[in-house]
This record gives sequence, structure tokens and C-alpha cells, in this order.
Amino acid sequence: MFVIGLQEVNSMINKRLKDALFSDQWSEAFMDILSPFSYVLVSSVRMQGCLLLVFAKYFHLPYLRDIQTDCTRTGLGGYWGNKGGVSIRLSLFGHMVCFLNCHLPAHMENSDQRVDNFESILQLQQFQGPLANGVLDHDLVFWFGDLNFRIDDLDLYFVKSAIQGSKLSLLWEKDQLNIAKCCEPVLSGFMEGPLTFPPTYKYDVGTNTYDTSSKKRKPAWTDRILWKMKNPISPSDTSCSMSEGMSVTLLSYGSHMHYTESDHKPVSAIFSVKFSACLVAPLVHIWVRDEWILPSDARVTYRWSPIYIKSSWDWIGLYKVGFRHYKDYVSYVWVKTEDDTDGGRYQHQVMFSEESLPKGTGEYLLGYYSNNISTLIGVTEPFQVSTCTFLLVNIVNKGNYRKILTDSLVTNNCSTGFYLHGSASFRGLHAFSTKKELGFKRINCKLF
Repeated sequence: MFVIGLQEVNSMINKRLKDALFSDQWSEAFMDILSPFSYVLVSSVRMQGCLLLVFAKYFHLPYLRDIQTDCTRTGLGGYWGNKGGVSIRLSLFGHMVCFLNCHLPAHMENSDQRVDNFESILQLQQFQGPLANGVLDHDLVFWFGDLNFRIDDLDLYFVKSAIQGSKLSLLWEKDQLNIAKCCEPVLSGFMEGPLTFPPTYKYDVGTNTYDTSSKKRKPAWTDRILWKMKNPISPSDTSCSMSEGMSVTLLSYGSHMHYTESDHKPVSAIFSVKFSACLVAPLVHIWVRDEWILPSDARVTYRWSPIYIKSSWDWIGLYKVGFRHYKDYVSYVWVKTEDDTDGGRYQHQVMFSEESLPKGTGEYLLGYYSNNISTLIGVTEPFQVSTCTFLLVNIVNKGNYRKILTDSLVTNNCSTGFYLHGSASFRGLHAFSTKKELGFKRINCKLF
């Protein structure tokens, strides 16, 4: 999975109106980057400049359930969303996981306010369902963002000298978040990897140089990634935590200095999460032929799990391999409910119409969209769709007709076609294809 949290995204009124009508540019950019690797946007939530995106492999989608989002404003006494938190929670193979992206108050003197705001976010964010109502009720919580904690007491010269001398450990005990974790009950149990990368704030934009403006802000680790398990077993080290049926291991944690577009440096972490799978089967199974060549091949068989609550608004989408989100279908067909079928059988069939099928050849897959759960709850393995346009051409003599016909296939985005050859030695109906195993072949038929 990829989980991406952004803060201070352009939230001017004209920009927000454009993003409301169309998908925002950041979401589009990440979908463009990740979709070729089979990652699909699972969910997103935005509050002014705070954006959270969750991506997963398409074949994991049926095992991601109970997806909900929430947001909490803490700016201007809770009326403005320039500060606060956005979250996405979901059931991951039966384990409840919550991702919380926060942008907390700035400035050195506001450490207590940052803790208070975080506590308010935890109290105000509530989800539906019996398994996890609050953020900390989840089996695993990831908390990250521009948390804005600074380095206390030490002066600017000492901090910069420690950074330049690669003696970052001299700064850790004065980091406000490290201090707060030791004394604030709301932060108890949150874990973080070692801060072995330079402070991520504040840089001159376009450079790797710390603030040279008249304010000369002291460098700080404002951008952080932490996690917490609901019922942890005492870990053996600070990079690993365990609970019954689940373990979390931090594989890497660092900043990315080559990005210079902001006065912050982005931070990333890679985790290995191991767990026993509480969900072993999707709510819907789908069967389809390995290749669709004729319109009659576009037949889909599906069966619901007995526990699934179906809806007359459920549908099955045909997706090109590399699709970006559940709405990125080529075509779709409504499913049948028990009222539509004989005897209320669990197994049903639907057909895609010939007009709805894509032209040409490509790899596709099917996904069953649940209206009640608002996600894809069943997907197939990729299969081939091969449709073509029939081209009728009268060939008087050989000439360079093979190149002309092959080019026509490419132009019409199909792999196979037919033509009539009118010369004495080649008269008849011929098939031609861009596939090497077919090539150019004469078909025995009677011409009228």
C-alpha cells in the first residue's frame, strides 16, 4: 500500500472550486505515477490544504472494507481548516487500521497547543461500526504530517553546528515531540524511528540551505511519522512493535533532500506489517473467459457470499489493466438481484453488450462495485479482449497491398480483418492480421 499525506496544498478559492469540479492535481499526479504498477486509489479526503490518499494493489481491494473518512478543523477555534487533521480508516484483511494526517499549530512557543489540538482531533473524530469508533480504538494507527514540533532551549548556532557535524543525537532530547511523548498521556504508546536525517524545516525554497531570511528560524524536525498499536506486546527495539496477531516493523525512515520546491523536506517511512488474515474470501466471486473475441464471450458469472447484503445499484465494471480508481471503468453492467432471478440462486450471469466492448486488443479485468460498501468487493485476474473492425477492400493487383492493409489495422486499432482480392490469381476472401501466427491467409468461400 501507499499512503500519502500532504499539507499546505494550494487552497485558494479559485483553486478549490476547480478541484471541486475536477479531481485535484495532486491526486491526478499520484494516480498517474502509481497506476502503471497496479495501484488503485482506495480513498481520499481533503480539508483545505490537508490531503490524504490511500492506494492499494487492485487484487487487495476485496479485502479492504469498512472504509470511512473524517476531518477535524482546529484553526480559529475549530472554525477554519488551515490546521487540523484528516483520516481514512479501513479494515485490512479483518484488522482495523487508521491513517491520520495532521497539520498542527506553528511557532516555538505553541508546543502545548499542538498537544491540545491533537487530543481534540482524537476526541472529535468518530467512525461508524462496532469494531472501532475512535482513532485509538483501531488495531493500528499511523499518525503523520506537519506536526510542527520544534527544538527547545538550544540556540541557532548550536543546532546548525550539530547538523553540520552529523551529531544529530545532541538534539534529540530537546525535541518537543520526544519530550511530550514522555509526559503527555495522549501520546503514550506512539512509536517513531530514530531521527537520523537532518531537520526538515526551514529551508530557503529552491535550495538545501536553512533559513537565511531576517527571521532565521531554527531548524526542526517538524515533519514526522509515528505509529501505535492498540494492545502492544513489549517491543525488543524502537523499530518494531507487536500485538496479538500483528507485528509492525519499520524498515526505513528518512527525508528526501533533493526536493527543493518547499521550505520543508518531505519525509517517508516504509513499514512491514505482518498479520493473520481474518478475511480469507471476498464477498463476491467472479468468473470470466480467459479471452473475449466474440460478443458472446462477454458473459460474466458471479456468486455472492451468503453474508453479503446486495443492492439493486451494484454493478460490474470492465477496467483496463492499470486503471486508477473504481470510477475509471471502460463500461459497466448492472447486476441482478435475487428478485430478478429464478429461485433466488446465489450464482448469476450478466452480459456486456457488443456496443459497450472496447475496440482493439488489450488486457482488462472485471470489478464488482458494492453500492452499500462503496468499493470494489470482487475482482478477476486480467484477461484478453480482442475485438476488430472488418475492412472490405477490393484489391485489383498485388502492389504493396500488404503494407497498406497492415497499416489500416493499426489505424483502426484492431488485430484482424478481411479483404476481397480481385486479381485472377488471388481472387477470393482473405484474412489478414498483425499477429505473426495468422499473417495473410486465403479463406475458402463462395463469392456471389
